[in-house]
Amino acid sequence: MQNLSDLVRNAARAAPGRAALIVGGDSAGDQRLTWAELDARVDAMAVGLGRRGLTPGDRVALLLGNTPEFVITYFGALRAGLVALPVHTGYTGAELRRVIADARPGLVVYDERGAEAVAAAQVPALAVGSPEYAELASRSPTQPVDSGRGGEDLAVLGYTAGTTGEPKAAMLSHRALLANLEQCARIDPPPLAGDDVVLIALPLFHLYALNTALGGVAHMAATAVLVDRFDPDETLRLVRRHGVTNIPGVPGMYASWLGCSGLREALASVRLLVSGAVPLPPAMLKEWITVTGQPVFEGYGLTEAAPVLTSTLCTGKVKPGSVGRALPGIELRLVDEDGDDVDEGDPGEIVVRGANLFSGYWPDGSGGPDPDGWFRTGDVAYADEDGDLFLVDRRKELIIVNGFNVYPSEVEEAIREHPDVAEAAVIGVPDPATGEAVTAYVVPRPGAELTAEDVLAHCAGRLARFKSPSHVRIVSDLPRSTTGKIAKGRLRARERARRPEEDE
Repeated sequence: MQNLSDLVRNAARAAPGRAALIVGGDSAGDQRLTWAELDARVDAMAVGLGRRGLTPGDRVALLLGNTPEFVITYFGALRAGLVALPVHTGYTGAELRRVIADARPGLVVYDERGAEAVAAAQVPALAVGSPEYAELASRSPTQPVDSGRGGEDLAVLGYTAGTTGEPKAAMLSHRALLANLEQCARIDPPPLAGDDVVLIALPLFHLYALNTALGGVAHMAATAVLVDRFDPDETLRLVRRHGVTNIPGVPGMYASWLGCSGLREALASVRLLVSGAVPLPPAMLKEWITVTGQPVFEGYGLTEAAPVLTSTLCTGKVKPGSVGRALPGIELRLVDEDGDDVDEGDPGEIVVRGANLFSGYWPDGSGGPDPDGWFRTGDVAYADEDGDLFLVDRRKELIIVNGFNVYPSEVEEAIREHPDVAEAAVIGVPDPATGEAVTAYVVPRPGAELTAEDVLAHCAGRLARFKSPSHVRIVSDLPRSTTGKIAKGRLRARERARRPEEDE
């Protein structure tokens, strides 16, 4: 019944003097923790949390950036048999209160950026840097801590981005998180080894960074370079200085780096680049390879899968637009509305089965895998003749116009073909005549004089009438999540707040 924090203990035994965490300053000011030092601090934190009156199964919220304190508190909570609750560092007090009301944590550990939200939420809290926090992590036990919890016991509550605005947390067991690390490690060749140095610039409150990156580093006793605030030039300096070999990223990171000089030279030590969270535009991938000479491997996953399901690493071949094939140990099917397998080449909803799946949604376990272990992801994809997967859209984001299905990604792709368009996001809004109306938010390229009429005329020659936008909003930018995903829920909220006379 392995506990996820055992990975830290195993790494301390296998490579006690190897750097576990590096926090970059200047070359003389780097903060380093070896695996032996990290394991000792995790033990001390586990004991300290127990002294606070927390008992196995209680939740500990982490409102922290990419710092050693996050890592120590995270693994310390797990080692104490507690449940880690990573919280978005950008939450307002109201948003934090909703999560607190839902998860009812016994303690919130926060740093300075969360102070205002914590004060507004009025919850039991402990500030990193305070004497109380220092005391909490100061008493090392005489014997290694073992809570006796692991396996099917709840380890992490991972909040997912829903469309209702209400909190929704996936219940992730130690079993699920460890299984996904094993599945990733079974890719041939393995994406991570003990001598790798991994840049973690993705926020640790996101499961991609938390388990795939940080968990993967602990699983292989590798080294993590923590980046608390992403700056493209500074992160490239860290890559060069620390000899970073692996970078898990998102398209926004790669787009930012493309604007940096000396990019190819800065990445000389890097042997593996991966991208997830949102699809990497094929044009960007092509430009990246031209500029750097290095491929970027793409993957697909979701919080409920702890989180990785597929990767182009499984074939070793980068294919623009594809997210690859299922990881070893994961079964994947494409099905229609009735749950039957779709015909070859047709799009269908992705359903998956594997040991990495969650235990349902908090608190009652509802919405989890069916009795046969299959989970419907809500994502639509098709497989090409090689069996490689291409995402089409979120099932719940389908727009139904007069009974016809419209995939927003298809409309977005058509709009982006206009030479004056930089970005586009398409949503459905209620319409009394057609059920839903296709609505496009469009960002022009700098200096372009783009109008809604231009976009409509462009779409008229590329899309069937029912797929073409009924409304076009020309905007300066699109709202995004921390991982770069376009926040379509915010666009829907804008539409709900619009007055009828504002429509084009």
